[in-house]
Amino acid sequence: MPTYEYECNRCGHSFEKFHSISAPPPKRCPKCRCKVSRRISMGGGLLFKGTGFYITDYRSEGYKKASKAEHGGAPAAAKTEKSGKSKDGNATPSKSTSTP
Repeated sequence: MPTYEYECNRCGHSFEKFHSISAPPPKRCPKCRCKVSRRISMGGGLLFKGTGFYITDYRSEGYKKASKAEHGGAPAAAKTEKSGKSKDGNATPSKSTSTP
């Protein structure tokens, strides 16, 4: 069920009401009993965490197996660091440990 925001037309008191879409909206302010208007609100946010929603949840099993075989079971970035070469075969720049 969604949460709706309302504001009193007279006193300016704002409040939230948790009710179903088909339920009638409140008509009176709980403070002064005057008419209220529904406010436009942003609603709840949607947050995806992790490496990727589509990649982890909706890829076919065949695609996942082919990807693992291609990358040897490890992410491409991890392989690049071990070999010292990027995907295109060029050497990656090394970090300098000397002090000036």
